[in-house]
Amino acid sequence: MNEHCDKVQAKGGVRDSPKRSAKYSIMRILIIALVTYLVVCFAVFLIQSKLIFIPSRKIDSTPDDINRAYEPVLLKTADRVSIAGWFIPHERARGTAIFFHGNAGNISHRLVTIHALHELGLNTLIVDYRGYGESEGAPSEKGLYADAEAAWQYVVDEKGESPDRIVLVGRSLGGAVAIELASRHTPGVLIVESTFTSLVDVAKEHFPFLPTSLLLRHRFPSINRIGKIDCPKLILHGRDDTLIPIEIGRTLFEAASEPKAFIETPGEHNNSGFTHTDAFTRKVNEFLDRHLVPVAAGE
Repeated sequence: MNEHCDKVQAKGGVRDSPKRSAKYSIMRILIIALVTYLVVCFAVFLIQSKLIFIPSRKIDSTPDDINRAYEPVLLKTADRVSIAGWFIPHERARGTAIFFHGNAGNISHRLVTIHALHELGLNTLIVDYRGYGESEGAPSEKGLYADAEAAWQYVVDEKGESPDRIVLVGRSLGGAVAIELASRHTPGVLIVESTFTSLVDVAKEHFPFLPTSLLLRHRFPSINRIGKIDCPKLILHGRDDTLIPIEIGRTLFEAASEPKAFIETPGEHNNSGFTHTDAFTRKVNEFLDRHLVPVAAGE
């Protein structure tokens, strides 16, 4: 009797063993996958600054290389960080552009834009964010906003420019910086290229499997700010942009208050915008003609 039961149990054990083994294997796979996922999330949380901000310290060129006179400037931010930049004067300026570049490189890689802004009849101040080029410190969202504020104060207080003749220009990440600054001051015109609604939306586009809304410390929520900006706004975006798809640019435009305009240009993220061809630079010029306060006679 006992021998028979032992045989039955043994047979039952043989039948159940593969099922238990498969169950444990699946559990192990799920645990490994979960741990791997959490490790990836934790790594992204820790190193996100290095993924977002890609500065270069080496200054490769200056406006001398495009035959433009310039003044090196060194600004002190409210939190006592020294940031470096250039002021490129125009002999018959109709206003002053403050240009905020993208997340990589430094001001020495923006000579094409400097040239285009000069051709538009504007003085230009371009600054390197903290941690970029010859600027002190390390970049952060809050820090970039402080850098932009120092640039604004320099143009208004040191150069004596009227706010209604200041043109804030931002590209990509710099667009978010320009939008934040315009939400606290009232420039004459705001121009942004290839920029985004928020960094969270861009992260969701590229990493849909990650909880980016929980992980990101640097958020740059332009979508929450642009509707409160009263000045004329011009948004340009490349139709073939795969880094920040044009749909994101259009969503930002829809959230903006009037007066506003949207220009779709050819090109991807790094070769689109108003410098793409002279024709698009002329469109920007026409926008400035309509909306920028003209220089009074005798000034």
